Amino acid sequence: MQASTLLLLTLVLALVAYGLGYARSRALAMPLGGIRHLKSLPFYYGARAALWCVIPAILVLALWAAFQDKVIQALIIGSLPPELIPDTEGRASLLLSQISNVASGALPPGFVEPPIVEAAERLKALREQSQLLMSVLVISVSVLAGFLGWLRIQPRLNARVQVESILKWLFFASAALAILTTIGIIFSVAFETFRFFQKISFIEFFFGTNWSPQTALRADQVAAEGAFGMIPLFTGTLLISAIAMVVAVPVGLLSAIYLSEYANKHVRSVVKPLLELLAGIPTVVYGFFAALTVAPFISDFAASLGIDASSQSALAAGGVMGIMIIPFVSSLSDDVINAVPQTLRDGSLALGATQSETMKKVIFPAALPGIMGGVLLAVSRAIGETMIVVMAAGLAANLTANPLETVTTVTVQIVTLLTGDQEFDSAKTLAAFALGAMLFLATLLLNVIALKIVRKYREQYD
Repeated sequence: MQASTLLLLTLVLALVAYGLGYARSRALAMPLGGIRHLKSLPFYYGARAALWCVIPAILVLALWAAFQDKVIQALIIGSLPPELIPDTEGRASLLLSQISNVASGALPPGFVEPPIVEAAERLKALREQSQLLMSVLVISVSVLAGFLGWLRIQPRLNARVQVESILKWLFFASAALAILTTIGIIFSVAFETFRFFQKISFIEFFFGTNWSPQTALRADQVAAEGAFGMIPLFTGTLLISAIAMVVAVPVGLLSAIYLSEYANKHVRSVVKPLLELLAGIPTVVYGFFAALTVAPFISDFAASLGIDASSQSALAAGGVMGIMIIPFVSSLSDDVINAVPQTLRDGSLALGATQSETMKKVIFPAALPGIMGGVLLAVSRAIGETMIVVMAAGLAANLTANPLETVTTVTVQIVTLLTGDQEFDSAKTLAAFALGAMLFLATLLLNVIALKIVRKYREQYD
């Protein structure tokens, strides 16, 4: 039974436990004179039984799912002949990927050695046994815990306090999970980045102007050493993001000002949903539009002026990306401007200020923190975009500030480096983590700068 199906079944059992707990609490209250003699309402007794039923089962399911693959992989590797047992983590990853492909049918058995085929059959058998054991264990834990929770229902039991205490710990666990996930991401990226810098020097990575991470698997192959200079990637990222911001910020901010301060209700009810519709278009559609319409138009127009322009350019990718980001700036800025108290507008107009002066001197300073937040979100969206860049700007890592030339970004190279079967002992694969760490630091620096700008120019109002 799949984990999703098992989770759904556990929720159904929790509903059954809720109903039984609710009914038992009312049945116990009847001889006493009604539910007013219960320490808590019947709802809390049912909720307590449901929580007893679902929480232990979900914990068992999560632990099983977390360690299942590692245990199975260890058993598969241990069952291989000595000559096939990998000596490095990267080779083990490639071998397990090959075995998984054979087990799933993606790789025909005739293309691999017989021990690999046997390992694939053993992998399928272990996975089936694991699924069966997991299903039996989770259902058993759910039923047993739910029964114990139902059995311990008593009229003097303060179920409300217990339910609220459990929910409080669940909320705390959810918040802690988000924090721990962030910490885990940081440490995992930092660890792999440290491994990368053991193979590639800091100077080459931070100050190198060439990016060609293709490394050979054997020393006798051509180009056994790649080039890992990050400057062309970050230059392309900044160039495309800057073009996108030049398009998105003025258009989005001015449209927000118009919709919030000047447009009537009828115009606003029509224009705002149409503007927000841009946010619902998939990025691949924007990529098609950029590659098939905008990029050829820019190339032909530049050629008519006697200017050399690539068929894939930063201007095409950045311009379309800016169109895509307009709703982020516009919607957030519009909401923030509307959240400014009406008393500030009335006071400014009563003192003789015009509507435009009120906007510039009163409303905009009051809404600046929210507007900066919207712009920051748009910048992060632009930095993290991949599909449009791949389709409209290409994959070439050129160190240039010319928007008419082909460039690439950090995120595109991360996707390229981690596509397909990879050996995580090579500098080529580890370079993706180093780029991710640098992108994380750049985003963090951007947040710090935005916070300082907000603190410097924000107006305080009572």
